[in-house]
Amino acid sequence: MKLEAQRYDAVAARAQQLVTPAEVDTALDRMAQEITHRLAGTDPLVLCVMTGAVCVAGLLLPRLHFQLRVDYIHVTRYQGQTRGGELEWRYRPSERIRDQHVLILDDVLDEGLTLKHIVEACHADGARVVQSAVLVAKTRPHACEADVVGLEVEDRYIYGYGLDYKGYFRNADGIYAVADDDV
Repeated sequence: MKLEAQRYDAVAARAQQLVTPAEVDTALDRMAQEITHRLAGTDPLVLCVMTGAVCVAGLLLPRLHFQLRVDYIHVTRYQGQTRGGELEWRYRPSERIRDQHVLILDDVLDEGLTLKHIVEACHADGARVVQSAVLVAKTRPHACEADVVGLEVEDRYIYGYGLDYKGYFRNADGIYAVADDDV
């Protein structure tokens, strides 16, 4: 166990901070304004994409000063790895989505494949309107774009504010890029 902790400490020591906590707070404020403009008065169902968006939801939801409901959706492609694989559905609240305005809230827009599948699933489950918001979008082509984006960063493996490295560092205070040798 101690060897594993030392290995992760070394990964953190080699990482580069791309976004400061103050910049994240500013981005969350901007996101809240845009989401309020888009969804206030629609009584949306906010779907937190597990597990990465837990931190984002916890910081963003108190900034939204209008009527909303919260649920979660759980689909993953990474399963503790640094490369995406097959899509695995773990929880899909199909009945709650029918005839709703839905806001999908996620941590990162990487390739956009997960978001694309979630949006399609919400439409298939009968959502009236589906919108999406992500804290971080990587500057690269995406299979699906988010409606609201807090920050854009270069296309590197990142962690912090809900984003993880092999299941760790979701609690990092800032957005960090992992050194290439650690990916």
